[in-house]
Amino acid sequence: MAVTPGKMGEFLKAYLLKQITGEPISKTAPVIFAERITDFVSLIIIALAGAYIFNYGRVIVILAGVFFLLLIIVLSSKNLALPLISLLEKNKFLAKHLASIHNAYESSYQMLKIIPLLYMTFLSIISWFFECFAYYLILINFGLSTGFMWSSFSYAFSTIIGAITMLPGGLGVTEGSLTFLLIRQGCPNEIAVASTFIARVVTLWFALVVGIISVAVYQGRFGKITAPLNLESNI
Repeated sequence: MAVTPGKMGEFLKAYLLKQITGEPISKTAPVIFAERITDFVSLIIIALAGAYIFNYGRVIVILAGVFFLLLIIVLSSKNLALPLISLLEKNKFLAKHLASIHNAYESSYQMLKIIPLLYMTFLSIISWFFECFAYYLILINFGLSTGFMWSSFSYAFSTIIGAITMLPGGLGVTEGSLTFLLIRQGCPNEIAVASTFIARVVTLWFALVVGIISVAVYQGRFGKITAPLNLESNI
């Protein structure tokens, strides 16, 4: 589900967890939401350092950072979040799911407290640095001496640009950004395209293969995944 717009398809994990444990989706979905937030925060931290060192893309990275900072501030403050949630009561459809919305917010609130948020962000930064390192190794094998810091900035910045577009997996935009940044560094066009293609295969598409295998194993153990017949009971 990593190739769905904004990785929103990853909320399937909450449904699968409900099938196994019985926990309501409204309780577990915020885990995936918090994961997305820490993903972005980690990428912004990596990209921000590079944006200042290489003097490129500062405005985009800063604006993305401000957006997620405000989002975290709102969600981590009940004085700000609860009045906003109360506004949802005016919507007839959402009002029917108000208990689930409050349940989801309580889960989000617990995870976005400063200590859990710092732990999650730290682990996320380590995870993203491994992807950046993989990209760095690919560039080295093409004889490109861009340096690890530039490779990390380029990969993080391009991933942010792709995510902002909300295209599935940032397809086209992320690849275009990676290729453009390499050419901007003086890399030959054919090497820029080839290295970008390989980088996306071993990150995005390799993860997709792992996911397909995992789903097959899941269905073999717990049964075929079926769409929920009653949405309200599953929330």
